[in-house]
Amino acid sequence: IENYTIAQVEVGAGIDYMDREGRILRADYGDLSIMSLYLPSGTNIDRLDHKLQFMADFQNYINELKKTHPNLIICGDYNICHEAIDIHDPVRNANVSGFLPVERKWLDDFLKSGFIDSFRFFHKEPHNYSWWSYRANARNNNKGWRIDYHLVSAPLENRMERALILPEAKHSDHCPIVLEIRS
Repeated sequence: IENYTIAQVEVGAGIDYMDREGRILRADYGDLSIMSLYLPSGTNIDRLDHKLQFMADFQNYINELKKTHPNLIICGDYNICHEAIDIHDPVRNANVSGFLPVERKWLDDFLKSGFIDSFRFFHKEPHNYSWWSYRANARNNNKGWRIDYHLVSAPLENRMERALILPEAKHSDHCPIVLEIRS
């Protein structure tokens, strides 16, 4: 962030079970608070229960944090496709963690609590993904999922310049996503 110095760094959310997994890091720059989040995946029933508990506790944590840090950007791997437009095959993946109705509803409610999906703010078209399985040549066939987000708190809406996904950057099964915001 140009012309900003870090005022404070917070590791974790102050919730023991969440913090043991190292999934939250926040840095405050001037009037901006930028968080890195890695939501758990729900690959089996035990992990799905853990993910759902994490999501509920994270929502409560953010509701409190917004009272003192209203200009919040939460960047990261949410391990959730929000809508059918965010996944290559919504029908066959309807019962797969990452696209379950309960996960999608949580993300929908989270956005309604005062956040903007920065990529969808600028781009309404389908077939834009940020993650592809290593199996079945998924990336070359663009059979992906959009599970990485920069969620921007509503007070920052007028400061958003653009948001991008960079699928040509091939350094892992995810690709970089970009948000440009005016200081």
